Amino acid sequence: MDVPFLSLKDVNARYADALKAAAARVIDSGWYVLGEELAAFEREFAAWCGVRHAVGVGTGLDALSLILRGYRELGVIEEGDEVILPGNTFIASFLAITENRLVPVPVEPDPASFNLDPACVEAAIGPRTRAIMAVHLYGQLADMPALAALATRHQLLLIEDAAQAHGAMRDGRKAGAFGDAAAFSFFPAKNLGALGDGGAVVTDDTALAQRIAALRNYGSEVKYRHLFQGTNSRLDEMQAAMLRVKLGYLDDDIAWRRRVARRYRDGIRHPQIRLPEVAREEQHAWHLFVVRCAQRDALQRHLQSCGIQTQVHYPVPPHRQPAYSTLRHAHLPLTERLHDEVLSLPMGPTLRDDEVDRVIEACQAFECPP
Repeated sequence: MDVPFLSLKDVNARYADALKAAAARVIDSGWYVLGEELAAFEREFAAWCGVRHAVGVGTGLDALSLILRGYRELGVIEEGDEVILPGNTFIASFLAITENRLVPVPVEPDPASFNLDPACVEAAIGPRTRAIMAVHLYGQLADMPALAALATRHQLLLIEDAAQAHGAMRDGRKAGAFGDAAAFSFFPAKNLGALGDGGAVVTDDTALAQRIAALRNYGSEVKYRHLFQGTNSRLDEMQAAMLRVKLGYLDDDIAWRRRVARRYRDGIRHPQIRLPEVAREEQHAWHLFVVRCAQRDALQRHLQSCGIQTQVHYPVPPHRQPAYSTLRHAHLPLTERLHDEVLSLPMGPTLRDDEVDRVIEACQAFECPP
């Protein structure tokens, strides 16, 4: 039998009765948008992250975009301002910036963690720079103390793209509690995944939270009274109820992901397979377990022949996508090499010990082509 990359059916089957009960509660309530389930989830998720506010929105991309939109509405940033971010990220990080008519400035990552390199960030700061977007790639925290020091010194916003980092920690603080604001995705495959799309903004900034809460609801704080030119991006009651159930299991799920990651890191000793480097164990929530191999495609084919499903996150960096042809001349050799070499192994809270053994054995048996 195949070792799945991630079985969402198995993930949700563990608490199917609780999910069905939550769905029935929403159905019976007769209230499906901006109700008590969302309000309760926002309180619970904010508390779990260790911040004052959470605002549920339609997607993780909306969360990131609405942070920038909120700061524009508050007069903190304006059209044409620059946002520094890692070149090796999912395209959503770029889309949120350009959607707000801001300018993405991609820089090279740290070669060990694949996260933002503070030295590269500092070198890229210019007169129009207004924000740093730290992407906690694959579930590992970026170097937030160093980035926070940079942001303070240069009077910049520090925004966390925490779409993959639910539960990553440093010194007792979780992802989402380091920057001025953070965006989370609840896409079904995330560490905390809905049964559909969803996202949230978390922040200690009351003014920003209030502005985003209005912007997500057609720019309205009171029905039919529109203060801003908003949008429709609301985490609905059904998804909020599902997430409330799954939030109760999240710490245990992350603990299991860390156990799987330790086994991979202890067991895979192939000279051509480079394992992820981790500064501190608790900093990584292991949304993905990503290795590097110069013969990545051959390794993926080998694992597939062994019945092991893998994925590539991500095959083409944003600055090489047709959507961002204006950035095609960006000099990001490390970013491009990473996208040619990375491979994500199976990872999830339902991955069994025998399946982990099969992955390790298959990796060890890989023979590099001549």
